Amino acid sequence: MTTAPARTRSIRPLIAVLLVCLAPVVFALLAYYVPSLGLRPDTRTRYGQLVEPQRPIPGDLALRDAQGRPYDLNQLKGQWLLISAGPGACPESCVRGLFVLRNSHASQGKAVDRLERVWFITDDAPAAPVVGEAYAGTHVLRADPARLAAWLAPDAANPAAELARGLWIVDPLGHLMMRFPDARQPEAVRDDIRTLLKNSRIG
Repeated sequence: MTTAPARTRSIRPLIAVLLVCLAPVVFALLAYYVPSLGLRPDTRTRYGQLVEPQRPIPGDLALRDAQGRPYDLNQLKGQWLLISAGPGACPESCVRGLFVLRNSHASQGKAVDRLERVWFITDDAPAAPVVGEAYAGTHVLRADPARLAAWLAPDAANPAAELARGLWIVDPLGHLMMRFPDARQPEAVRDDIRTLLKNSRIG
């Protein structure tokens, strides 16, 4: 009685299994190293503009607190800083900026303690009562406008106007890293801040 020859097993199923296992790895490598393929998730902000290169907190801002005492902004390192600036009278654009930053701060849920708000007064006028009444918890600091503009808006054609309408974010390491052109898109400001906090492991 003759024995039938054993059939050669196909290796195609093994190859298919290997391809299925390797596909996620290959996809991840392509997404990371070949961004032009469009495979990487969109991590761009909706409204804020990244400051490049990032600028550390200067040591010569000559800040003063509400009592006129020297204040070093570096003592707030470890927190995300939401910054606005303007004259002490705080016109409508200033109030809008403070309002947007306060609401963006308050809407961050469990991450709310990672944030501090700072308002720089850029003249010698007294701080408007509305700031103390409606925006309690904001650090109110008097700053030299030229030194402040050299940090926040070094390329602005009109530094005073830029300081009055812009909003900025400083990371917990003390680096100025994002600018918002104004406060006209409050939901976008809020969502950009939320994205930063979600993706950051510092502060």
